Amino acid sequence: QVQLVESGGGLVQPGGSLRLSCASSGSFSVINTMGWYRQAPGKQRELVATITERGITNYADSVKGRFTISRDNAKNTVYLQMNSLKPEDTAVYLCNWDYIRLGVALTSWGQGTQVTVSS
Repeated sequence: QVQLVESGGGLVQPGGSLRLSCASSGSFSVINTMGWYRQAPGKQRELVATITERGITNYADSVKGRFTISRDNAKNTVYLQMNSLKPEDTAVYLCNWDYIRLGVALTSWGQGTQVTVSS
């Protein structure tokens, strides 16, 4: 499996914005779906947003209209632009990629980046 590295988390006030990035220097035949998930303390991991190789996106209802997922295939990077942040968005955000490498379908997770929304 390849290593995914997230960045861009931090502390932000309610109503603020953050942009998360998830990149890998690994080699891939195809990167299929790239996604962002989050896990708050004491809660289950939940889907935030996904984007397919063709750019089809899917969002959790709780972030629709506020978050935007995008990808740069040339840079093997996926982004999550988060606007109008709320305290309930506080969580560790993890990226997940489904990809094909050497003819094998694999999935990898990043280590996570903390997002804290607080005044």
